[in-house]
Amino acid sequence: MYDDVLVVAATRAEAAHVPDDAQLLITGLGKVRAASSLTRRLATEPGRFRRVINIGTAGALHRHHGGLYVPSRVVEHDISAAELHALGYPVQDCWEVSDGDGSVLATGDTFVTDESVRLRLAARADLVDMEAAALAHVCADFSVPIRLVKVVSDYADDSAMDWPSAIDAAARDLAEWLCDTEFGEH
Repeated sequence: MYDDVLVVAATRAEAAHVPDDAQLLITGLGKVRAASSLTRRLATEPGRFRRVINIGTAGALHRHHGGLYVPSRVVEHDISAAELHALGYPVQDCWEVSDGDGSVLATGDTFVTDESVRLRLAARADLVDMEAAALAHVCADFSVPIRLVKVVSDYADDSAMDWPSAIDAAARDLAEWLCDTEFGEH
């Protein structure tokens, strides 16, 4: 029933309540693991998937954010794109995502708990994660549409260290969104 949609999560905990018959890829944490896992899957099954859906948790960069988001843009926050461009090496560090809610997600390999980092990121994004920009990059390379679905698990501060206690509720919210919105089960 879900053969043409690939659900991608960084951890099994984030995908704990995804329907058993869904096509699921667990990538591991961070941009490199996410990109290599998704590239491998799409390259070995060309044309199979009409869409990739990245589900997972995210840190909120503003205190008024909470709940579930479907970002419209993802930016790679830990690459020096402007500096590399100035050196003659243009690097894409931002991807637009169709069917989003207007929110912006910043992706980087840094697990954000530092107040100064959070404030810097909050100037250009609403949420922060560690995989979405890499997945968006791979999907663009393979011409496969992607949707990003993130549940706020913390506020990109000391509360991020309590991520394990928030994960099951987030996984339930993500699975409910999948079933209601993408798979139409409820």
